[in-house]
Amino acid sequence: MTVLSTLAPVPADEIFALNRAYATDDYPQKVSLGVGVYRTDDGKPWPLPVVCDAEKRLLADDNLFRHEYTAIEGDVAFLELARDLMFGFDAKDTSEQLKATKGRIGSVQAVAGTGANHLGALFLAQQMKPKNVWLSNPSWANHLTIWELAGVPRKTYPYYNASTRSFDYEGMMSTLETEAQEGDIILLHACAHNPTGLDPNKEQWKAIADLCERKKIFPFFDSAYQGFASGSADEDAWAVRYFLNEKPSMEMCVAQSFSKNFGLYGQRVGAFHYVLGNGSQDLRDIVVNNLCHLIRGEYSMGPTAGCSIVKKVLTNDDLTAQWHENLKVMSSRIISMRKALYDELVRLETPGTWKHIVEQNGMFSYTGLNPSQVYALKDKYHIYLLKSGRASISGLSEKNVAYVARAINDVVRNVN
Repeated sequence: MTVLSTLAPVPADEIFALNRAYATDDYPQKVSLGVGVYRTDDGKPWPLPVVCDAEKRLLADDNLFRHEYTAIEGDVAFLELARDLMFGFDAKDTSEQLKATKGRIGSVQAVAGTGANHLGALFLAQQMKPKNVWLSNPSWANHLTIWELAGVPRKTYPYYNASTRSFDYEGMMSTLETEAQEGDIILLHACAHNPTGLDPNKEQWKAIADLCERKKIFPFFDSAYQGFASGSADEDAWAVRYFLNEKPSMEMCVAQSFSKNFGLYGQRVGAFHYVLGNGSQDLRDIVVNNLCHLIRGEYSMGPTAGCSIVKKVLTNDDLTAQWHENLKVMSSRIISMRKALYDELVRLETPGTWKHIVEQNGMFSYTGLNPSQVYALKDKYHIYLLKSGRASISGLSEKNVAYVARAINDVVRNVN
């Protein structure tokens, strides 16, 4: 007998299972379009040059305290830098207005973006007890798991129009207008929506903010790609900063990841920011105190190695400038691969419209391929992507993009 006699298996994580299948495939022309990590045109990892430089400087510093415990909320200096980067604060600005705005934000270090999402979900589930959390349909699969484990009922709002392969703004707004209730939470992707690569434009973001304010829906931003999507950290944080500055009475929170924009996937660098309404600054320390209570019971404090790299980069003007250049290298390669795939599909006269590939942004493209076509790509051509048709554009290169386009052309023509 075992106390686990009723334990049932849970489905394997699709992305990691797909990556394992790709790793064991010995076909010479195999292509991985599944996992969301940046790759060079040679298909290799790219430790950011600025990160390599920062690592050398950290080694030379030989800080005796580099392996010591930090505070439960994490490395405080890192948190201030992360906050300023996310919300666009100038560290040299000592105005009372900026001081008051900063006083609205309680920040703690998290175990990358996933940990920030989880911590935020757990905190809100306990403190707000929301009736529902609204997730986009589709959304990052882990969002569903995180909110399920937090015990908050999940609802979805339309996001992707399959017939036009575009952002379903009207469907989203109509559903939230008629069905969302006061005190509900809405999960919003700050930029480079995963998996569709489709974002609201600025006017649409303004309308979403208005709706949240009017219906008293709590915005929860997931910011996983700041600077990686467009090459500009400021542009990719526009929506978050608009909500902060233009809706000062509205509370919200932000899960911030440094995995993609610093290439620190395995270092698990992240932060969680809770934004209070204007006039509630006196609650900030209590918010952080309660977040620390959750952190202490889970992982005690965030890891130090990765955040030390980020801190080194963001406290040195030359390294910061180099980081911005590295962001442009990554984002521009992604953009060029989108265009190369689109151009090749057009040249092949592949049935259907493919303009969405270049209209989307960020790491992923919602290609419009159905599961049967995805399976055919894997079985016949050893090209790996999610069954939803989501492809990681970073897996494309000048060497394989024509091969991938020919394969897509074949399955579109011959597989229903």
